[in-house]
Amino acid sequence: MSTIFTKIINGEIPSYKIAEDENFIAFLDAMPLVKGHTLVVPKKEVDLIFDLDSEEYKNLWGFSQEVAQKIKKAIPCVRVGVAVVGLEVPHAHIHLIPLNTVEDMNFKNERLKLTGEEYSEIQNSIINS
Repeated sequence: MSTIFTKIINGEIPSYKIAEDENFIAFLDAMPLVKGHTLVVPKKEVDLIFDLDSEEYKNLWGFSQEVAQKIKKAIPCVRVGVAVVGLEVPHAHIHLIPLNTVEDMNFKNERLKLTGEEYSEIQNSIINS
């Protein structure tokens, strides 16, 4: 199973990376609901998040917490919402979405179309928060 996320992890597809360690990577969503919408992905190819072993699962959430705290500092929002949907890409991942209203997390909303410059500004503000 080689997903678009695996290609991002392997550097075959560019991304706006927020954080990375030996097991996980976080990058800005290419089709964000709001500015700062970030995906957190295990580097191990696993389709379903609940198929990660217990230690990997706990570590994924710990890594996500660190990323969410950086997003909260960098992006004006009331809180950072969390979603695990898993239907759009068959590779476990967590959505971290800056929220000011519950509607900010509505996956039926039209996705933002950001420029490369806007992505870079968001990326840098999160990384440097």
